[in-house]
Amino acid sequence: MQQWNILKTETDYNRAIERLDIIFDADPGSEQFAEAELLGLLISEYEDVHYPIETPSPLEAVKLKMSELGLKNKDLEQYIGSKGYVSSILNGKREITLRIASVLHEKLGIPAHVFLRMSAK
Repeated sequence: MQQWNILKTETDYNRAIERLDIIFDADPGSEQFAEAELLGLLISEYEDVHYPIETPSPLEAVKLKMSELGLKNKDLEQYIGSKGYVSSILNGKREITLRIASVLHEKLGIPAHVFLRMSAK
């Protein structure tokens, strides 16, 4: 097994990805499997630092989840109010209130931390 250290350069990162690609299907419990697990952690850490993915805004998260679930604006009316109210929220004309955030978290499965960004404003 090759000795691996923290990935500090793009070259280190690319080398780790190439190696992981080779040993990806290693048998559980094998030395290569342990190496693959370590590489996964090192690659993930490097990507978190060098290629961070921002949490979407609450409104973006709602629209994305609606798209994933195949929902239309009218589908939210049963949870948060009239057609006009839903439309004004999805158009950004009205804020997502704490009550609505709670309902969207519960009914659509949007992580609560996405709505915490609202209170940071």
